[in-house]
Amino acid sequence: MTAIAPLLLLATLTIAPPPEKKKLRVGHFPNLTHAQGVIGHGLSRTGKGWFEERLGPDVEIEWYVYNAGPTAMEAMLAGSIELTYVGPNPALNAYIRSEGDEIRILAGAASGGAALIVQPDGRIQKDADFKKKRIASPQLGNTQDVAARAFLKSKGFKITQTGGDVLVLPTANPDQLTLFQKGDLDGVWTVEPWVTRLELEAKGKIYLEEKELWPETDGRYVTTQLVSSVEFLTEQRELAKKFVAAHVELTDWINANSAEAKRLLNAELVAETTKGIAPEVLERAWSRFEVTHDPVSASLKRSARDAHTAGFLDKNPDLSRIYALELLNDVLAQKGRPGVL
Repeated sequence: MTAIAPLLLLATLTIAPPPEKKKLRVGHFPNLTHAQGVIGHGLSRTGKGWFEERLGPDVEIEWYVYNAGPTAMEAMLAGSIELTYVGPNPALNAYIRSEGDEIRILAGAASGGAALIVQPDGRIQKDADFKKKRIASPQLGNTQDVAARAFLKSKGFKITQTGGDVLVLPTANPDQLTLFQKGDLDGVWTVEPWVTRLELEAKGKIYLEEKELWPETDGRYVTTQLVSSVEFLTEQRELAKKFVAAHVELTDWINANSAEAKRLLNAELVAETTKGIAPEVLERAWSRFEVTHDPVSASLKRSARDAHTAGFLDKNPDLSRIYALELLNDVLAQKGRPGVL
């Protein structure tokens, strides 16, 4: 009996299950200017993801693909994702909607890449020619839509959300291209790679690149940024810092290895949308924007004023809490690099 007892004891022992991995849910768009998110998602498919390797074996990333900024921010406000790459105006709108309590910008991701393209037939040659014309933007109230309306107002035109001296028509990017080719649009204010596609496929002419409107920031303005929920930032701050560090390192790698970065990005776009970007479009579009960790915060503050002027905001918002750049600046300091404001 005594000889059997140890065996019975061993039989009753249970092996503890492995600890559950932390799940980190991250969003991005299938866009050129979301390069870090697109490439990071693509590398995760290999089993040796960029972010996964740097966050450690106890973290599992779930990637989510969105086609519009408001949708991504709705998901964050609903608690469905912790981090996302998103344009400045959707983040700004979500911040204001939550009265500054639920959204924080952790870092920049891309700067530049937007332009105003007009028909090649000469119907628009100077600012006065925009009167009674039809100008498309990607989405009502999105970053390029606000920029277009602010520009036209600065030229003395009366602009409303449904009419005015110049009709600004929120139109999905693929539809912009089709309508522009038909001649139904006089101009388009959009972002890469659609700027280049309008040039190459529809023979459009660049009337101005948006960087010309940003002398105070040396032509730089935020196009995409890394945004976090306040809950995630508060409860898992170390994990947030690890992600920011990996984001900075991936940004550096992309800038140092542009050929391979473009290949990886295009392959992931095919996986997400079934269509990649034509090589000649990709090369030209890549030269028009900057992959960067800098959020170019001064440009967001001016965009907020422009959104107020365009009637999308009741007042100039208090943005004193929208940035949480201390993690980014800690990472940069550890690398001996200057911080950002």
